[in-house]
Amino acid sequence: MTGMWSKLRQQPWIWSFIAMIAVWLATIIFTRGQGAGDILTAALSFATFTIVIGLGQMMVITTGPGNVDLSIPATITLSGVVAMKIMDTDNARLLIGIAAALGVSFLVGLFNYGLIRLLRIPPIIATLSSSFLILSTAISYGRGIRIKPPPMLDDFATAKVLGVPVAAIFVALLSLAIAIVLKRTRYGRTVLAIGQNPRAARLAGLNVDLTRFATYVLSALLAGVCGIVLSGFSGGAALNMGEGFLLASIAVVVIGGTSVAGGRANVPGVWGAALFIYLLDTMLNVFGASAGIRLIMTGVIIIAVITIAGGDRAQRS
Repeated sequence: MTGMWSKLRQQPWIWSFIAMIAVWLATIIFTRGQGAGDILTAALSFATFTIVIGLGQMMVITTGPGNVDLSIPATITLSGVVAMKIMDTDNARLLIGIAAALGVSFLVGLFNYGLIRLLRIPPIIATLSSSFLILSTAISYGRGIRIKPPPMLDDFATAKVLGVPVAAIFVALLSLAIAIVLKRTRYGRTVLAIGQNPRAARLAGLNVDLTRFATYVLSALLAGVCGIVLSGFSGGAALNMGEGFLLASIAVVVIGGTSVAGGRANVPGVWGAALFIYLLDTMLNVFGASAGIRLIMTGVIIIAVITIAGGDRAQRS
């Protein structure tokens, strides 16, 4: 048991799960066990969306220092608006709407990388600037009208199998695919190599520019997937539907053990961190903390988890 614990402690994702279990236990102890299962089901439902965008942000951050996608919330909104307007509550138009939303998301990724590569704008500035253009496009196209999702999308986003949300199962399969891509494909290994040393990656004959382009496109596509499913879950697209996902997408990556210095990604950690953040907010609400206290406590507890986990050991060494 001691040896097993020593091995687990070396895994950067373990601390996010320990923190998640701790806040869940604190919550059910306070409620005397009432609603324990419902809290976990709700956590899986709501954390699903953060996990999807967290995976995209994780891939971008893994490509090295300075790489981050701040256009994720705007892309969520635009993809949701496009999908809902084209679907127009009609199941027969479901696939057309999904294809259009993902097509728009692809263009967002292309535009982001164009700003970074062709105009030499730092990623944080490029993606932040593009987010204003993307959101303006969503406002102009959507005209503030909330269109309900078609029944099939609504059913997919809200259905459960044995108490487990179907959307969470879908995201689990997506996460598995991302993990396999990172470990078993040339693209995934190139992402890790670029994050560790981009100059060495170039000298080794790896296509750094194409890999970074693919990574920003992947981030935008995952934001598009989130926008589509979130529209079905929340009963339609809204112009503020992306709010709150920007910091969350970065927080789950950092808390989950991905190196902000690049070169190390952690898919399980994104799950643990997303569930931890939702359950932490639930715990503070159950305790009756005010909005201000919740924000302070959330920040303090997140910092504590990162500190206990040892932070980014690669940078400290």
